[in-house]
Amino acid sequence: MRGRFALFQTRRTGVALLAVVTLAGCAAPRSGPVGGAPEASFREMAVYPAQGQSARRADRDRYECHLWAVKQSGFDPARSSAQTRALAPRVEPDPPSGTSTTMGAVAGAVVGAAVANPQRTLEGAAIGAVVGGVAGNAADNAREARAQAIEERMAERRDLPREQRADNYRRATTACLEGRGYTVR
Repeated sequence: MRGRFALFQTRRTGVALLAVVTLAGCAAPRSGPVGGAPEASFREMAVYPAQGQSARRADRDRYECHLWAVKQSGFDPARSSAQTRALAPRVEPDPPSGTSTTMGAVAGAVVGAAVANPQRTLEGAAIGAVVGGVAGNAADNAREARAQAIEERMAERRDLPREQRADNYRRATTACLEGRGYTVR
């Protein structure tokens, strides 16, 4: 009798452990970049004094031309793309990630227990939970991938005008500095 109780206790612990491991993936956060790199498309301009301007004068002219170009273009390279992305909406899958994994594991456990031999109900439930959890996880991953693709398409649309404004900023800065007697490359 005692040996049978120990075997039952071991199986119950195994099933509980299996359930915990299966459901552990439910609360995993979405992977991907958190912030982002500073503005990659904006490259530093090389400015050379063509009329013998002092370094102090060159710094002041650069600053004034920067302010003017920001006003003209509506683009400020000092604002990183991470700040812009922080304002962007985030697309979340519906239902949330982990829902299908959990529902699949529970449904699989119920079905596995129902169709198993009466002496092996726990084993049937465990096998059903694993199979249902795996199937549910696949559904969660597919929904997550669709949400990520939608978010990426939205980011592409949002960043296009930003690139145009960055080009306008570079042109305005170059025009201003060349007008003040500098060579810009």
